[in-house]
Amino acid sequence: MKFTCEKALLQNAIAVTGRAVAQKSSIPALEGLLLRAGEEGLTVSGYNMQTGIRARVSAGVEEPGEIVLNARLFGDIIRRMPDDIVTFTAGEKLQVRLLCGDADFDIPGLSAADYPDLPEVEDEYAVCLQRKTLRAMIEEVAFAVSTNESRPVHTGVLFEIGEGGLTMAAVDGFRLAVRKEPLEKLEGGAFSFVAPGAALNEVKSICGDVEDLAEITLGKRHILFTAGEVELICRRLEGEFLDYRNAIPKKNPIAVTAETKALIESIDRVSVVISDKLKSPVRCRFEEGRVLLSAKTGNGEAKDVCRLEGDGEGLEIGFNNRYLMEALRYAPADTVRVELNTGVSPAIIVPTDGKDNFLYMVLPVRLKNAD
Repeated sequence: MKFTCEKALLQNAIAVTGRAVAQKSSIPALEGLLLRAGEEGLTVSGYNMQTGIRARVSAGVEEPGEIVLNARLFGDIIRRMPDDIVTFTAGEKLQVRLLCGDADFDIPGLSAADYPDLPEVEDEYAVCLQRKTLRAMIEEVAFAVSTNESRPVHTGVLFEIGEGGLTMAAVDGFRLAVRKEPLEKLEGGAFSFVAPGAALNEVKSICGDVEDLAEITLGKRHILFTAGEVELICRRLEGEFLDYRNAIPKKNPIAVTAETKALIESIDRVSVVISDKLKSPVRCRFEEGRVLLSAKTGNGEAKDVCRLEGDGEGLEIGFNNRYLMEALRYAPADTVRVELNTGVSPAIIVPTDGKDNFLYMVLPVRLKNAD
């Protein structure tokens, strides 16, 4: 096996695929990267039995072959190489020689036969959208993904694809995040699936902030995300995802409009007295043209006022400060409409322009009577 490749291209492929390498595994090969050189150039793959990432690299292949190298060692070597062409040679005894400029390394490899195959994804359904849009949508719902393994399906994000576009939803029992965007193209009709939150963090990193298209392909048991020369394959999560549309209250007689940044800053101010040891809800009293925020713990008491448009009718409601702040922070809008009903009903955060590209729902925290 022998190939030559630009150091920068190889380093980038190692960084991307290394994110899917198992940190510790009973199968030593899984702590490595699989390198496969052939007619189509070089592919580098990392796989932890949950998520696999494969990157194609432009390389001059002199002798085809495949081998597994320890991901950390290989990455450290290539990163320290001078910016030049890397020559990679693997002998029959799996000994690898790496040359670049005056740098010369000899390291042991592992047999590619020990490396599990990445799953193949049948392309029954496929959909395309801009990479930066996919990245933004994941970012704007993934914070609400559950970390509770007792309902594994909620540790992922629901993707619903149809004529109306792509809808993503995440829920953790305390809040709900929903994002919607139109699609570039749709093949095979409407479909839906749940993708693991951990895998979507990696999808975000392979997408980058570019307008090129990403493709999502749905197989029977796996999902394939393709962004340029990089493919990510992950398992579908099985189970019944919350019927979130019916969980959103339809009647919310109170509606106020706030500047997102100003409301975040007010919540942040009163949150100073809240800590992991000294927890307290943020008490919100919605009045005509303003909301009064306060929090009280053993650290002290904090109060602030945020200007609003609309009449909150004196409604008093409590929220977990982090849950409310995250919903506002990830809302892709400078102003938001906050819809309320009673002190024990959820708050709904939606756009002010009547569009339905996002919706965040935060459950309230029961308040003790005013001290």
